[in-house]
Amino acid sequence: MSLKYAILGLLNVLPMTGYDLKHQAFDATVRHFWPADQSQIYRTLNQLASENLVTVTLEVQDERPDRKVYTITQAGQAALAEWLKSDQALPTLRDPLLVQLFFGQELPRADLLRVVAAQLAAHQAQLAVFGQIPIPPAESRPDDRWLALQHLTLDFGVALEQAYVTWLENCQQVIANLPDADEVPDFRDRFNSSPE
Repeated sequence: MSLKYAILGLLNVLPMTGYDLKHQAFDATVRHFWPADQSQIYRTLNQLASENLVTVTLEVQDERPDRKVYTITQAGQAALAEWLKSDQALPTLRDPLLVQLFFGQELPRADLLRVVAAQLAAHQAQLAVFGQIPIPPAESRPDDRWLALQHLTLDFGVALEQAYVTWLENCQQVIANLPDADEVPDFRDRFNSSPE
């Protein structure tokens, strides 16, 4: 549901084509916390148009395909404002690495460490991406509400990636100190033994 409102929020800044919405606005901003592909964006734009939350204007171009430009309506602005004020449920965490670790008792230590190292590298890379996002320093415009709110979302992303990096480094230490899979009894034995 948030994709609908992310699109309305971007169109509330300025009218755009679906292509520009994806490649110039979405990918440079909200994709870091709400990813969507081009087909999802076009489906959502069609839904928004059918709900009269956006209008579509066909711009005829010479020597290029015509462009559909989407503009938020007053009803769209009202729907966006209402959603922005609403309480949100906690997000559902789905992390494949946690499943791998939870059931990784039979994997050799080297395999577990490789899986964790790959995740650590990925989170370090994402942290570096966040460090390159071109947002002016908040201190440069202390009264700019939009800039301050953009910084809050970026700060969350940075803090989350830093937490992942710290946790994954801890995982490496714990796993490195565990006995290897072939050094411990089969874990199923504790479930198959009869009570005394």
